[in-house]
Amino acid sequence: MDEWFKDWFDKDYAAIYAHRDAQEAEAAVAMALRLAPLLASGPVLDLGCGGGRHLSVLRRNNPQAFGLDLSRDLLALAPPELRPWLLRGDMRHLPVRPARLSGICMWFTPFGYFSDRENRELCRRLRELLRPGGVLVLDYLNATFVRAHLVAEDVTRHGTIEVRSRRTLEGDRLVKRMTLTHLETGRTREALESLRLYEPEELRALAADCGLQPALEAGDYQGAPFAAGRSARWIGFLSRPLSAKMNQ
Repeated sequence: MDEWFKDWFDKDYAAIYAHRDAQEAEAAVAMALRLAPLLASGPVLDLGCGGGRHLSVLRRNNPQAFGLDLSRDLLALAPPELRPWLLRGDMRHLPVRPARLSGICMWFTPFGYFSDRENRELCRRLRELLRPGGVLVLDYLNATFVRAHLVAEDVTRHGTIEVRSRRTLEGDRLVKRMTLTHLETGRTREALESLRLYEPEELRALAADCGLQPALEAGDYQGAPFAAGRSARWIGFLSRPLSAKMNQ
């Protein structure tokens, strides 16, 4: 389970999450640019960019934006004009010098994959990469909403792939186990997602401990204010202070 993300983000993943489309990305990036105009200038990293649906929108507003993802399969889905601006790598080992970025965007929950220690180290590293005043956009699940509305099991169909999903809360992690059946061939495979389910207050405390200052919070991609009991997502806008030492 520790390295599940190395095996899962492939063509099957892209197929069953195809409903997370360009229209959704348009709305999300427009909201981010409205709430954090700094993202429209200077180097901005789309971290965990996949095939670049958010990056394509962002680059129309900021030609210095670029993306990084670990998955060869997802990066290969990017349009040709975007590929010069994509890097392949592990987000725990980012090839960026400190204090070079105006912004970092992490769309559709690419945070929380690792242990608490590694998640904290990643957060600290992201803070180091930001220029003073730079912003991190962290698009994450609202754990309170997830716990209240968890669907333990369902079966869905995505084109020619049938997915039987089983979701459990295991300690402080949300685990989703999937059996994928390719209906045309009968081939099946197992897949797994495991996410550290941070409560909103835990994310705020983690950010503060890593030297990031909560600025704004949204509850959806239209920019509605975050509401603990109603919002499905917690989208935090976290900034590196202009002059302050990171908490030790």
